[in-house]
Amino acid sequence: MRIGKHAFLVAALVLVAAVVLVQPAWADKLADAIQEGITAGKVDPAAEPGYLDIPGAPSVNLILAFVWAIWVGWIFSTVGAFGGVMAGVGHITVYGLGNYGKSFGKGATLNKMVTDSIRVSNQFLVGTSALITSFNYYKMGRLVLPLGVALAIGSILGSWLVPFLTAGKVSFSQYQGWFGVFVLALGVFLFYQTTPAGSASQKKAKVAAKAFQDSVKKQKEGGKVDLAAQGVRVVSFSPSKVVFTFFGVEFSFNPIIPILGGFVIASIAAFLGVGGGFLLVPFLTSVAGLPMYLVAGTSALAVLIGMITSIITYITQGALVDWGLVGIEIIGIVIGSVIGPKTSKYIPDRWLKILFIVLAFYVGLRYIGRGFDIGFLKIIP
Repeated sequence: MRIGKHAFLVAALVLVAAVVLVQPAWADKLADAIQEGITAGKVDPAAEPGYLDIPGAPSVNLILAFVWAIWVGWIFSTVGAFGGVMAGVGHITVYGLGNYGKSFGKGATLNKMVTDSIRVSNQFLVGTSALITSFNYYKMGRLVLPLGVALAIGSILGSWLVPFLTAGKVSFSQYQGWFGVFVLALGVFLFYQTTPAGSASQKKAKVAAKAFQDSVKKQKEGGKVDLAAQGVRVVSFSPSKVVFTFFGVEFSFNPIIPILGGFVIASIAAFLGVGGGFLLVPFLTSVAGLPMYLVAGTSALAVLIGMITSIITYITQGALVDWGLVGIEIIGIVIGSVIGPKTSKYIPDRWLKILFIVLAFYVGLRYIGRGFDIGFLKIIP
């Protein structure tokens, strides 16, 4: 525990140093971008400053942002995913920043600056939720530490490489369209998992999930049940195989696979400006064969490491943050992330997957329609 706290403190100090040293230098670039917008007739210099202090930009309702952030923290800490996706929905659609960034046109500097700001802001929220979520699930015995660490190792390179290569180069339409593609693909895959053919390989996960649910039911009826004592227990560890148990059911994995998986997932997540939980969930349920009750905490640990790496890279590459908005959102994230682990044990495993699938189809189709300008999909509210 002490080592974990010290490691996070060092990472936080590095992040703060990056912000303090780099952000003021990029303020001049923002001023140049605003002047470019004024020259192009896209910015009214006499308008009231809004997001990022840009004249005429939307002014986000902080109460709405606070409430939305509670939802983001709850959904991420409950299913181990969709925090970044829901943070993105908030910044893009609920707060109106997506249409605003898009209004400058594809090649405009402000378009790309607003897009990068949305990407890194999403990751600040998910990173905060991931820290709280992984800590809470570890205490509950519902985090597979070796698996989370293996995923995190792979995520470091992907979380650095993609922001380094793409910061300042992606227009909002490109970002929104590909955001939708990946989310929809995930929904299709998870829907397949609910079919008889897709669920045939998840027998162990079902047995473990049922044992956990039975114990929770017994506890609710007044029985003395120590859920944490029956949680994750590592039986053996080697470079080629890790074995652990959860509620009497044995699981195993080869550490090399999650390291490679972590790199691919973190690369996609860093491009989209999300945590990557929406890809970690199917990886953990399908490749690792875990029940959903172990997915949230294990996913959160991997997301946390990737977020720290990606945020620092985005900021050093010039991504700007509206600190007033993000500060309010982080308070909401903390509240939602504390509530999630306490309520998730009362929600059946299958219901968590269904919730995930519904959100994936809705967000995926909606953003594909708007990002790639597909008419019939743009009717989705």
